[in-house]
Amino acid sequence: MIDLKRLRQDPEGSRRSLARRGDPSLDAVLDAVLELDRQRREVLVRAEALKAERNAATEEVARLKRARAPADELMAALKASGEEVKRLDARLRAIETALESQALVIPNFPSDRIPDGGATANRVLRSWGEPPRFDFEPRPHWELGAALGLLDLAAGAKITGSGFPLFRGMGARFVRALREFMLDVHTREHGYEEIVPPYLVNRASLVGTGQLPKFEEELYHAELDDLFLIPTAEVPVTNVHRDDILDGASLPVAYTAWTPCFRREAGAHGKDTRGLIRVHQFDKVELVRFCRPEESDAEHERMTRHAETILERLEIPYRVLELAAGDIGFASARTLDLEAWAAGVGAWLEVSSSSCFTDFQARRANIRFRPEPKAKPETVHTLNASGLAFPRTIIALLENNQAADGSVRVPPALAPYLGSDRLVPRA
Repeated sequence: MIDLKRLRQDPEGSRRSLARRGDPSLDAVLDAVLELDRQRREVLVRAEALKAERNAATEEVARLKRARAPADELMAALKASGEEVKRLDARLRAIETALESQALVIPNFPSDRIPDGGATANRVLRSWGEPPRFDFEPRPHWELGAALGLLDLAAGAKITGSGFPLFRGMGARFVRALREFMLDVHTREHGYEEIVPPYLVNRASLVGTGQLPKFEEELYHAELDDLFLIPTAEVPVTNVHRDDILDGASLPVAYTAWTPCFRREAGAHGKDTRGLIRVHQFDKVELVRFCRPEESDAEHERMTRHAETILERLEIPYRVLELAAGDIGFASARTLDLEAWAAGVGAWLEVSSSSCFTDFQARRANIRFRPEPKAKPETVHTLNASGLAFPRTIIALLENNQAADGSVRVPPALAPYLGSDRLVPRA
């Protein structure tokens, strides 16, 4: 949630910042929030003044009774003012409910560091590795996966539907090898604490990270229990500290988790649906960090480098893309996408989105820290990145390392986890 104090004190500057997202509908929402905030403060002042008057009148009634003096008139006034206080309190609750409802659909302020514009204004910050060249026509991963006995997309579609892949044999082992490799690097070398979170979360968790209320249609919902399958481990892992006050001396706090992820991606049907490019269920290793506000830029770069390390160890050529203000996610202030080259489909594919949320998620989830012992709590900054998402990582590994005979080389960093340095077609 944005800082309403900032919006109140600098409404025009706030409008200009949010206008960079390119969503003209936000103007009406900001108008509504500012008006509700004005009403809230007006009612609050009236209610507090009346309560102060009542406290003084109550003391006067007590004094009159002790003196055996008449107090009927003052007691009648107290009764009337009590009814007015109840009315004002009810009005205040209604305004605050409406205010929160409106404020929750306002996205985060884009960082001043990122470019203006939409996706066409995204810029490449750096790149690593060279896309491979072949003396034969490279095959796409869905052909390689089927020939190698790794992928059975038809079985997944039969069991559930399109976008739910099934891995079998060495394919299943390949997924397990990636999970163990990534978690080992992040825990042993990068200092993350590994956790295994629930895969179902409540509404409060999704509100905290920004998926609700705006993006409910993109989530899988278990209506009977009002729980949701997680779209990313970012949701449960960030909510580990919902309503907590962290010790400033413990920051930064860093967690990693492997989970399956579930995304309906409403409206995305028919786009990049072949193979593993766009699926509804997939595995991902997530990185989540909590830090002091003044350290979030450095922490963002550090976390991004942790994700890059995985790509480099797997020998996957990649580039780091800084997203423009009109292309960043709802909760993000700054996002760096890591795109891997996939030779078979001839495209750069996003395998990690590394985002700094500033205090946006922390305000929604009420996550704070004490800079010093006994100091007033302040709001932390939260960050997360994929470290990495599996489907497109698998695409790049298969397509970039294929040979003319249909076999696929396994990078040395992954081979010990897989138990093989080459995948060969089934006889």
